[in-house]
Amino acid sequence: MKRIGILASHNGSGFETIQKACEEKILDAQVVLVISNNSDANVLKKAENKNVPNFIINSKKFPDENLDEKITNLMLEFKVDFIFLSGFMKKLEKNLISTYENKIINSHPALLPKFGGKGMFGTNVHKAVIEAKEKESGCTIHFVNENYDEGEYILQKMLDISNTETVESLENKIKSLESKAIVEALQKVIK
Repeated sequence: MKRIGILASHNGSGFETIQKACEEKILDAQVVLVISNNSDANVLKKAENKNVPNFIINSKKFPDENLDEKITNLMLEFKVDFIFLSGFMKKLEKNLISTYENKIINSHPALLPKFGGKGMFGTNVHKAVIEAKEKESGCTIHFVNENYDEGEYILQKMLDISNTETVESLENKIKSLESKAIVEALQKVIK
């Protein structure tokens, strides 16, 4: 059974999706660790409710320490096989990326390479897609490298955008699509 670590900054809907898939035996894995850089993140309460060890690692809590090293060491201590970024709003450092090469997975709420890169997350992405009058959008599940949204794709799922689409309606559709895509992608990489 593979061991998954989650990095999340806010709600951690990806954590919930993965946790549910593990509980229902859809994934032969278990979430063993949740780390957030935000002490007020809802994902910490969600992890606590599922008895998943959870930690806050940020410069406020550890002002004189190398946070990348601290995260990497925790992942190793918990014998994590794969890391999933569930809305993690910090750029990953080299140490973690090289230690977990092709083992860190992110879900991006657009069809990369379009609408990716620095600042392209959440509502910003959907707003840009609508403003560009795109006919389709979707999500991309990909491995993480040292550049935002440039890692190798695991899979993409697409949906059509209607003429009356709003940022909110598109965001809701993409979130639903992402839940399916995350599980499918993990099924592909967790062997």
